Amino acid sequence: MTVVVTGAAGFIGAHVARRLLQDGRDVIGIDNFEPYYSVDLKHDRLAWVREAEGDARFAFHDVDIADEDALEAALAGHEITGIVHLAAQAGVRYSLTHPRKYIRANVAGHLNMLEIARARPGVHMVYASSSSVYGANTSVPFRLEDRVDHPVSLYAATKRADELMSETYAHLYRLPQTGLRFFTVYGPWGRPDMAAWLFTDAILKHEPIKVFNGGDMMRDFTFIDDIVQGVVGTLDRPPADDGLEKPGGSFVPHARYNIGNSQAERLEDLITTIEQACGIAAIRDYQPMQPGDVPATFADISAIERDVGFRPATSIKDGIPRFVDWFRAYNGL
Repeated sequence: MTVVVTGAAGFIGAHVARRLLQDGRDVIGIDNFEPYYSVDLKHDRLAWVREAEGDARFAFHDVDIADEDALEAALAGHEITGIVHLAAQAGVRYSLTHPRKYIRANVAGHLNMLEIARARPGVHMVYASSSSVYGANTSVPFRLEDRVDHPVSLYAATKRADELMSETYAHLYRLPQTGLRFFTVYGPWGRPDMAAWLFTDAILKHEPIKVFNGGDMMRDFTFIDDIVQGVVGTLDRPPADDGLEKPGGSFVPHARYNIGNSQAERLEDLITTIEQACGIAAIRDYQPMQPGDVPATFADISAIERDVGFRPATSIKDGIPRFVDWFRAYNGL
């Protein structure tokens, strides 16, 4: 069984690739080392992935998914049994200043992956959407039935575009797909632009941390091990082409799920937990809400719990100390 993982040098992608290798599957990793954040970190993640099984069952290609010719050449001749498409240009605020990168990676790149899957009938593609598609929705928890046609960032708009393109391909070509609306993910090998990393780094250096909206923010912080469980679980359960309604409202083989911790945490509680794990008090620099941000995210995960058995088990009280321990070790602190 060979699974393609795009974004294999990314945070979630590296964890998923390693888990698949540990489960005895062959993995083809795709990544282009976009320098949105440290490329060294991405290379270090890949080295960590290879520790699982060496290079025996892990093939990696340095390819931009927006380059259709290079992508097709890299995957030509491979018998692929599944696709986990996680590659994307990440970041809400970055999309305000670099919009074309989002169209290239998230829209053109997603289309190219749909074409890769279309050429392999029956292969299930799990792809990354985002809780950002809910926009400024004030009704919590966010439900799959909620309207998602009012994005407040270009990043969110591209992720919603991905869902719509996937719906079209599922209808036209009966391509089985599952879209996962990720809520805030953290843990070892995480992203330097995310709150857990930014706060831990600043606190350990005795530097101020920026706390937006006066700290009046709620996030559904989800530990990476729980996320991996959900991704692999959905990969092994492709939606049936049976004409019945799927989670997210589709009647074609296209399911959508929220995947989060289903336990919204106050930003101040996250900071307090990091302070305790570091043994250092934070210096708070309160800032107004940033453009494109939303005050609260909170996932209704009843559908993925019912269909996949997804049950996140890691609270921030358990997950944050594990992240801080990894952060200290990785950075030699």
